[in-house]
Amino acid sequence: MRKTKGLPYFLVLPAVVLFLLFVVAPGIYALVLSFQARKVSGGLLAAGSRVVFVGLDNYQGVLADPELIGSVVRMLLVGVITVGLTVGLALLFALLLDVPRTRLTRFTRLAIFLPYAVPGVIATLLWGFLYLPATSPVGADFFGSTSVFFSVANVVVWGAAGFNMIVVFTALRSIPSEVYEAARLDGCGEWKMALRIKVPLVRPAIAMCTLFSVLAALQLVNEPFTLRPLSNAISSEWTPMMKIYKDAFVDSDIYSAAATSVLFTVAALIVSFVAAKVVQRGVR
Repeated sequence: MRKTKGLPYFLVLPAVVLFLLFVVAPGIYALVLSFQARKVSGGLLAAGSRVVFVGLDNYQGVLADPELIGSVVRMLLVGVITVGLTVGLALLFALLLDVPRTRLTRFTRLAIFLPYAVPGVIATLLWGFLYLPATSPVGADFFGSTSVFFSVANVVVWGAAGFNMIVVFTALRSIPSEVYEAARLDGCGEWKMALRIKVPLVRPAIAMCTLFSVLAALQLVNEPFTLRPLSNAISSEWTPMMKIYKDAFVDSDIYSAAATSVLFTVAALIVSFVAAKVVQRGVR
């Protein structure tokens, strides 16, 4: 009995070590860099540079950067579109597949889930060829100043709705069949059963899908980054994650990028906490 007492800690030890190495340690390093900057010293003939402590100067510069504020606004606009559509379509598909008269449910379920299995970069490239005027079968401007938000959101929803549909559909399948039988005996049709019985009973699954979608919206980078070479409407700082990448690896300003990363991480944690609390209240 004593030999097996420490077994759970031994089993979780690899996960803890990986978390410390690849999450905690980089986070601490980024925090240290955010308080530093490289200063040039010396004249023209003996110019040099050294890293100095600058306190909160990097944070002040980041918060006053209008490009960062614009990237946050664009991220929020895409997030408003993607979160509602992803959860709404996932719930709709799951309810339709749960109707007893629905045919080819296995094929349909697989077809809806399949886009989730496609890597995000490949999926974005496929949609990009459909968006380009030279290759698109639809004569529409998908990269306009307003339509570009829906173009990016469409790629996100297309890839995420299937996974969330499986989550809600699994929750629907866990409802006892006696509940449906009692409702049918009371004269409840499929429409009323879906609104009054199924949706309330799968609220925890809907809440989890909503939280996943919010977190995905905060990490928006793959879709606009891949579509950027195809459109002038998407700048190199279109989202906060793209701005961090540009500052660190294009402009070689790792200290400002570190400050932005720290601020964005704190903001993401706060938004995630608030979203989780709101969703939990909705479930209750």
